[in-house]
Amino acid sequence: MDLPRLLAPRRRVAIASDAAAIVVFAIVGLISHGASATHFVRDALPLLGGWFVAALATRLYERPSVARLLGTWAVGITAGVLVRALILGRHLGSHEAAFLTVSLIFTLLFVVALRVATAALTQR
Repeated sequence: MDLPRLLAPRRRVAIASDAAAIVVFAIVGLISHGASATHFVRDALPLLGGWFVAALATRLYERPSVARLLGTWAVGITAGVLVRALILGRHLGSHEAAFLTVSLIFTLLFVVALRVATAALTQR
């Protein structure tokens, strides 16, 4: 991994945008369920960890592509939800399957929306 290239402005924007999308997802969940800051941490950190481990594996920020983004999303969010379930001591039943489905749908929506917005803002 070439660190100076990875830290190029365009890549930093993509990394920050993706992290912000996952944080926004966690905040929306926090608000919609009336949960505490502790709940935010237990939900956001596993998803962020899963995302960025998958991003390293797919080399998303070194060689960006739609396929790498989708691979990072599918593997990273799924891994994050599984880690979250383990942390909470939950079985991988219907409740966690529903959370996985919601997580996959809304994180993709937020990641794409923030990437489109940052692309529009940085092209000005």
